[in-house]
Amino acid sequence: MWKHSIAAYLLFCAVKLPITAQSIPTPEVPHNFKLDFETAARLRPQLIEASVPARSRYSTGQLVFEQLVQQVQPTSGMKLSWQMRIVENGQLNAYSSPDGTVYVESGLANLAGQSTGLWAAILTHEIAHVLRRDWARRYLYQKQLESGSTATIVLGDPGLPGSSWTDSSKASADLGQFCRQLEVEADRDGLMLMARAGYHPDFVPALHHLLHAHGVAGSASLYAMHPCWEERDRELSQAYSEASIDFAHRWPEWYASPGGNPPIVVFADPPTVKKSSTKEWQILVPIRCQNLAGAVEVVLIADPRRDETLGIRHMSDAEQRVGEVRQLTGCTSPKTTVVFNLADIPRTKSDTPWTDVYVIDAWGSVLARADLPKLPR
Repeated sequence: MWKHSIAAYLLFCAVKLPITAQSIPTPEVPHNFKLDFETAARLRPQLIEASVPARSRYSTGQLVFEQLVQQVQPTSGMKLSWQMRIVENGQLNAYSSPDGTVYVESGLANLAGQSTGLWAAILTHEIAHVLRRDWARRYLYQKQLESGSTATIVLGDPGLPGSSWTDSSKASADLGQFCRQLEVEADRDGLMLMARAGYHPDFVPALHHLLHAHGVAGSASLYAMHPCWEERDRELSQAYSEASIDFAHRWPEWYASPGGNPPIVVFADPPTVKKSSTKEWQILVPIRCQNLAGAVEVVLIADPRRDETLGIRHMSDAEQRVGEVRQLTGCTSPKTTVVFNLADIPRTKSDTPWTDVYVIDAWGSVLARADLPKLPR
C-alpha cells in the first residue's frame, strides 16, 4: 500500500545502527524517470477519497504548510501540486506522495494542535521527501539490490505481511539501512527549511520526544525502515546546530518569528541502576534540557498496564496517583542526573515494578520518556 512507501510515516524503530559511518551511495534519479509521478497519479483518487481538506480545527497546520511551501525553491522537471490533507483515523503518522500532497493522520494532527512549531516539524520532513524524490530513490536502490540478488524485495516494511517478500537477509538489511539513511537526510533538509521559514529547529526533537512518550516505537530490527529516537538525535546533532545558527541569523528576535520562541526540549538518556556508597540501590536518570526557564519534573512510574501509560498526554499534580514518585529539577547543568533512592520509595501496591521515567513541564505536558532497566528485588 502507498502509505508504506519511501515517503512514509513518522513511525520510528528501536534499532541502533550508525548511519553516517557506513553511508550508502544514493542513486541519482534520471531526468526521464517518471514512475514515481505515474504511481502518484494512479493512487491519488483513493488517497483523496480516504482523506479530507485541512480545515476547521486543522487550520493551523494548513497555514504553516502554506508558509513552508512559499520557501521551497522551484525544482526543474518536477510538476508539484502542493496540498495538505487529513486522514481521520486517529493514528500518529504522516506520509507524502511524489506529487506534493502531504497526508497527516488525525492523531498526529491533534497532537500538534495549535503549535505552529510542531506542525512545521511534521510537514518539513514530508516536504523534504517530496523535493528529494525519495520514493524514486528507494525504488532505484531496490532495483540495484534485485539485480545482484535472487530475492524479491517489496516497497513496504519487511515487518509487514506481504506475499511477494522472500527472505534475503543481506538485501533486506541493506534496504533497511538505506531507508534509515534517507529518513535522516530528509530530517536534515527539513531542519534547514524550518530555519528559513522561521520555525526554530528545536521543534523537531521536541516532536520526536513527544511521539516517543506517546509510545510511537518499533521493535529492534536490522530491517527497520526508520531510525530510532536516540539514533535520530545522534545523527542530527550537527544539523541542529547549523539550522539553529541559520535561524538565529534570520530571526534575531525569536519571539517575532512565525513559530515563536523555541520549545523546552529534554534529552533523556537511558536510566541506570547501581548501588550507592551506603550499599543502597539507586535509579540514576541523566537528562539535558534546552530553552528551560524554571524547572521540570521527573516522574518515576510503576504501571502494570504499560501500554496505557505510554499514551498519556498530561500528568498534572492533580493526576498524581499511587505508583508515582516525583522530583523537581532546574536542569541547569550540561548533564543533570536525577537520583531516586529505592530505599526511600514506598513499595507500590501489589509490588508492581517501576517501569518508566517521564519528564514533564510545569503544566504536566510530557517532554520525554525513558524505559527503566530491570530493577533488583
